[in-house]
Amino acid sequence: MAECQHVEQCREGGHVLGRDRARRRGQDGAARRIAPLASVGVHQQRDELQAQQDRRGLVEEVRQLEQREDQERGPQPPQRHGSHDRHLADGARSRASRRGGAAPNAPTSTVCPATPSIQEGTLVTEQAETERLVAEVASAPLTPLRFLERSADVWAHRPAVRAGKSEWTYAELYDRVRRAAGALREELGLTDDDRVATLLPNLPQMLELHYAVPGAGGVLVPLNTRLTDDDYAYVLEHSGASVVVAYRPLEGALAPALERLDPFPRVVWVEEGDDGGGEDSEYAALLREASPVELRRPDERAMLSVNYTSGTTGRPKGVMYQHRGAYLHSLGVIAEAGLTPRSRYVWTLPMFHCHGWAYTWAVTAMGGTHLCLAQIDPAAVWGMLADGATHLCAAPTVITMLLEADEAEPTPDPVRVFVGGAPPSPALLERAAKLNLHITHLYGLTETYGPIAVCAWNPDWDERSDEEQAELRSRQGVGTVVSERLRIVDDEMRDVPRDAETLGEVVMRGDNVMTGYYRDPEATREAFKGGWFHSGDLGVVHADGYVELRDRLKDVVISGGENIATIEVEQALAAHSGVSEAAVVGAPDERWGEVPVAFVTARGGETLDPEELRDFARGRLARFKVPRRIVVVDELPKTGTGKIQKFVLREQAESEAG
Repeated sequence: MAECQHVEQCREGGHVLGRDRARRRGQDGAARRIAPLASVGVHQQRDELQAQQDRRGLVEEVRQLEQREDQERGPQPPQRHGSHDRHLADGARSRASRRGGAAPNAPTSTVCPATPSIQEGTLVTEQAETERLVAEVASAPLTPLRFLERSADVWAHRPAVRAGKSEWTYAELYDRVRRAAGALREELGLTDDDRVATLLPNLPQMLELHYAVPGAGGVLVPLNTRLTDDDYAYVLEHSGASVVVAYRPLEGALAPALERLDPFPRVVWVEEGDDGGGEDSEYAALLREASPVELRRPDERAMLSVNYTSGTTGRPKGVMYQHRGAYLHSLGVIAEAGLTPRSRYVWTLPMFHCHGWAYTWAVTAMGGTHLCLAQIDPAAVWGMLADGATHLCAAPTVITMLLEADEAEPTPDPVRVFVGGAPPSPALLERAAKLNLHITHLYGLTETYGPIAVCAWNPDWDERSDEEQAELRSRQGVGTVVSERLRIVDDEMRDVPRDAETLGEVVMRGDNVMTGYYRDPEATREAFKGGWFHSGDLGVVHADGYVELRDRLKDVVISGGENIATIEVEQALAAHSGVSEAAVVGAPDERWGEVPVAFVTARGGETLDPEELRDFARGRLARFKVPRRIVVVDELPKTGTGKIQKFVLREQAESEAG
């Protein structure tokens, strides 16, 4: 057969025609198997088709489609053409006639299946181009950077940040962020995907870098401000940070770590007392001299940050967040917290901890005001609350400190308080409510962008007694509006019954679950086994579907074959009027294997008697759950995020038992 005079159309239009016929008849022919993606351009389609199929194979595919169509039409009068090519041409005329179109004049010696379908193939190709444009226009990468860009436009002159005597509008904050991004690229040599570590308290600079670093194409690595120099050396080496923005008062712990690094990262210092309005720090000088740049729009699946776990059990792991997850998680925060442009958020939760549970982005998205605090000062916090602050987040230990402050008094307006970490005791919830602080319990991990579950309040509970309401509020609750359902499963990954008794592990999945542990594929595989993220937390499910944690897998005390949930014992002790905090661990025992040992701190001015506390616990716990020993301490060891370091207490209990 001579070379087809429509070879290009054959490779493109003829193939498209065959694909179009197969699609209309709902058949799975070979043409469908090699159909190009709608998102691929016209020239790319042509190249792909040329690589996939030569003309002879294409003719064979069309022949097969012809035969199927003839079978559908049933027996026909015999054809008397001199060649099968002529048969194809006449068949094309008859089909065109049945469609209402003009029969093409196909040559009898050189027949191309594209010839009768050049127009149709062109239309289908145009449709593919339309689909490509729709995919491009009707979507945008989900990134929290969009929140600041929008607020700088919509809320340009509203207050964005207040810190000490300094205040910026959203337009001013946006300008500072763009200058910081410019300084990172132009002065500090940041390239795409470079890591930038921050060692800062809750200063405006820390908020700015949440936008400037990813906006410059980098990856943010927030560092806990309470680590040791050994921890800093490990995290900086593991993350590969090329730039560190640090607070001068923390130089004592950071400097020894920096000396152990090769290559040595570029360090930019923020001076003590610089609330963002100062001119003396190196950071301020960089912003002053830099030119503002447009923030980049990264792919939504790109890595936004690496957040290192608090290290309660060993070396911290780098948890990877992506832009999409941060964006969606922020929307969940807005919905659950009820943020509005009138919201005034007090920064008592560290911004370095899960990006302050995404409030760095959520408050900005709604045009609220960030009230920054370099350190937690109960007097300053109560002053902000008296002045109209509306929201704050903290660990239970911080809430306890606020409730015991001399300045504590009922606020003029209700304040929404969100608490994570250990479940707040019913006693703490009742005390807070009397001061107009309305606590909502949250549950999550670093691996879930912070809180992934909320104890959503059911209006049907309004008529319950205060004690019943406190019990309901102490549960971890249900998944947030952007989260998948939390599951409690047994060892075979089967859901446990909703009986509030059967223990299982909490597992979860969704957009607000990490994309894995940085440079640790083995730990990632272990955490994601079975297609779900395994939290390591043990809990039960109530009849209403609300989850309640009972313990960490590693914290359960097994005494005489009985499982003792340390949380239950801790809450029983915390109900005592003289107890401020309680932590329970297991200590070795020759007879029982393990026995519970409690460590407690006294509420201000109180004197605690361990034996009196044991008697108090006997009235609330089964006999085998009552702590064998109770140790009164001045304070409990904690991480920088307020989590009690039980491994420290466990070591102490074991040494005293031995």
